[in-house]
Amino acid sequence: MRVCFVSRRYFPAISGMSVYAQNLLRELAEAGHDVTMISQYRGDSFGTRVYGGGPPPAVPGVKVIGLEQIGEQTGGDFERDIGTMVATIEAEHTKKPFDILHAQYGYPTGWAVLLASRRLGVPNVVSIQGGDGHWVGSCCETHRVAMCEVLAHANALLIGGKSFVAEVCGRLGSDPARFTIVPGAVDTARFAQGTGDGLPKPHPGPVRLFYHGRVDRRKGVLDFIDALALMREHGTPFSAVISGIGPDVEPAKERAAELGFSEGALRFTGYAEYETVPDLYRQADVFVSPTYAEGFSNTILEAMAAGLAVVSTHSVGVSDCLRDGENGLLVDPDDVPALAAALTRAVEDETLRRRIAADGLAECRRVYSWRTVGRQIMDVYAQIAGERPATDFSPDLPHDPTCRFRAEPHLL
Repeated sequence: MRVCFVSRRYFPAISGMSVYAQNLLRELAEAGHDVTMISQYRGDSFGTRVYGGGPPPAVPGVKVIGLEQIGEQTGGDFERDIGTMVATIEAEHTKKPFDILHAQYGYPTGWAVLLASRRLGVPNVVSIQGGDGHWVGSCCETHRVAMCEVLAHANALLIGGKSFVAEVCGRLGSDPARFTIVPGAVDTARFAQGTGDGLPKPHPGPVRLFYHGRVDRRKGVLDFIDALALMREHGTPFSAVISGIGPDVEPAKERAAELGFSEGALRFTGYAEYETVPDLYRQADVFVSPTYAEGFSNTILEAMAAGLAVVSTHSVGVSDCLRDGENGLLVDPDDVPALAAALTRAVEDETLRRRIAADGLAECRRVYSWRTVGRQIMDVYAQIAGERPATDFSPDLPHDPTCRFRAEPHLL
């Protein structure tokens, strides 16, 4: 099958979308599909600082085409970049026809794929992820209409879990029956500790707390720093690392400085090449994700695969894979005292810490293998292959210049 996969972000951009795309592309290529990836990327200094930027690297067995987000970099002109995506899909289809178009993210990539499908007569799949449920469509009338059209007219919609379906449908009025639930997944072997039980090796010194991913207040990074301050007040020993880049690196460093954290107690490690990430997990005991919402958290799955105890939140996307007291410790988002208390439990109760880590690891190996999830996605391809795409929608969107993401498109 000839597949065109359209990604909003791919490496060197650090994002859960990059990880998802990398693993899916590997599975598709190994299964013998003819795959072309068209990926957007930031080429400006600001975008590079926030996410990591530059053209996508080569992917074994995949044709890779990078499209710089010129429109987004010059005033949040998503429409210009959508036009470029559609033209690129059409040009590649002319060279050799595609059987399936697959977009990662509902807008702008999903809308671009819906338009291309309409013109080419090729069926499409759209993976609804992250901001598609949490904020895209509540930002302006342009993106609300685009998201509603994608959700109503894609040949297939993939989504990570039931809680995310409920949020998307609650916000945008979609039919829950339209969605196929395909959970996130992780390369379990890549993140394995290499120990007999798969858990971190015993080590001298305090319990090591680890935040990794986008440094963004919407991921709870500022709450994490505030919780550490409460733990310090109560005399709880710990060491902590915040790994990654994002829109709130400087605010996070400023908060840490205001609270008097030394480099030894709270360390910022910055951008991490993806090849080095498994070793970062292996240098930790507890993974901390105080997120306000997820589509399906790649970093939590990576932490589970690495045998770390996970402390997170009762939030969309997290509640689909973690259960409080069983395979993680969960608190409400934006509840800093509760977060500090949960982290203190994880630090002080070694038996609890190792039990939830072991249960998370076992579930991760059983449920969240990329071989299993990749096959589910390919089964969806097979089900819709040969279908006609929808054409009963307008390709024109209302123009709403008030969208907050036109000023900060990197947050979309």
